Amino acid sequence: MIVRDIMAKTPIWLEPQTSLMNASRFMRDRDIGCVLVGDKDKLVGMVTDRDIATRAVAKGWDPRTTTVKDVMTRGVVYCKETQKLREAAKLMEDRRVRRLAVLDAKKRLVGVVSVADMARGANGGLVGEVMGTICRPARRRAKA
Repeated sequence: MIVRDIMAKTPIWLEPQTSLMNASRFMRDRDIGCVLVGDKDKLVGMVTDRDIATRAVAKGWDPRTTTVKDVMTRGVVYCKETQKLREAAKLMEDRRVRRLAVLDAKKRLVGVVSVADMARGANGGLVGEVMGTICRPARRRAKA
């Protein structure tokens, strides 16, 4: 099985200037936990509900004036739509992420694949391996 077989095929994104309040409403209304961030025709990041909570709300930032650009993760991890699921899962494990942007041969965004997509479309053993790795607590550096 390849990524194209199970990915969400309607990628949506927000502009970097979108307020966190509007981004949160957007995610709530679509029942999604992350959204890609695009500037014109270029993928520039990804923002998750966790990013909003830990990078903005926990710091007391105003969600009406704080933008997606202020809290998004840059350097989005991606895979190709023709990659085998095992390869995409390995990438998730190595990078400790739950979602990957999916690009076609021309490097255009064509979807998103998540661990949940793998759980619905692939065997449970693969998902167990990925989750076992990415959910393991990361080693934290001691504060100086």
